[in-house]
Amino acid sequence: MARRHISPILKLVLEVGPIAVFFLAYRLAPVPAGLSVSERQLEQILFSTKVFVPTILAALAASWLLTRHLPRMAVITAVVVTVFGGLTLALRDDTFVKMKPTILYGLFAGILLFGLLRGQSYLKYLMDELIPMSDAGWMKFTVRFVVFYVALAVANEVVWRGWGTDTWVDFRTFVLPAANVLFVLAQVPLFQRYAVGNAGEDG
Repeated sequence: MARRHISPILKLVLEVGPIAVFFLAYRLAPVPAGLSVSERQLEQILFSTKVFVPTILAALAASWLLTRHLPRMAVITAVVVTVFGGLTLALRDDTFVKMKPTILYGLFAGILLFGLLRGQSYLKYLMDELIPMSDAGWMKFTVRFVVFYVALAVANEVVWRGWGTDTWVDFRTFVLPAANVLFVLAQVPLFQRYAVGNAGEDG
């Protein structure tokens, strides 16, 4: 079945919308009075997780209905969210949902590193239609992506273990998405240098 294209704004809504819903659900969660700070934060995480899991699955379903295509990274993300969200709710332990970004970034970094060790860029396989670059460019971009994702995984661990849940939710909602956007923007010179048809010389 041919892939359909949707507007960039709608694509952004499908990608960022579930994260915004998670943040709003956490902040607006109905919490009983008289709880300690840790108890209140746990109840907020449990409520927002109950909302977040079906929201991200709904976004994935909407993406399929609109484009007849599911990005592999989005599918992996949805699976990890569902598994770790389910563990969070079943065990009433917010450790699982807090570790979810760490697991995702570590998993993606590991997959990309495995490809590099085989002399391949799996990013090219995923994104070649969006960014036409030479093989040398894709290899450099992939190396940078591995380092970046490992850094994000470490940062997530530091934040959720070192600060309270409220701070981690803000970090998860605003800092991580912004870091991803800024990282890609910082790679524009690389995209231009190794664009198909260019010499690809380092400068």
